[in-house]
Amino acid sequence: MIWILMGLAVLALLAWAGTTGSPAGRRAWRLLVPAIALSAVVAGVFSLLRGTWPAGLLLVAAGLAMAAVARTPPLRRPAPPPRATPDTGTLAAARSVLGVGPEASREEILAAHARLIRRIHPDAGGTDGLAAHLNAARDRLLEG
Repeated sequence: MIWILMGLAVLALLAWAGTTGSPAGRRAWRLLVPAIALSAVVAGVFSLLRGTWPAGLLLVAAGLAMAAVARTPPLRRPAPPPRATPDTGTLAAARSVLGVGPEASREEILAAHARLIRRIHPDAGGTDGLAAHLNAARDRLLEG
């Protein structure tokens, strides 16, 4: 009987450790639970073969429950709401994004776009969203 209580205490401790801690700890938890579940099932089968039915059934049930817990996907946090982005639909907003004046020529618009895209291109550490805004502003100004 003491072994069952000790096993339940270890299971409770592992369940608590799996819900708290760093991502590295959760990754270790996801690797450790199936191993513990397998050992509980093996110990339960061994106990059943020896004739101790209550302990054997309890160990098999605990092992199967842990295996089911190990197979559930981790909870994912919902994606953050999108941030407000500048509107490039109007000519004034497009000029503001590129930083050019109302009388900017095609070459000035392209030069401003090239200068800014070098800084915020996704390959240079920027984001796809910012690069898309720059491209939309450039296209809006070039089409007139």
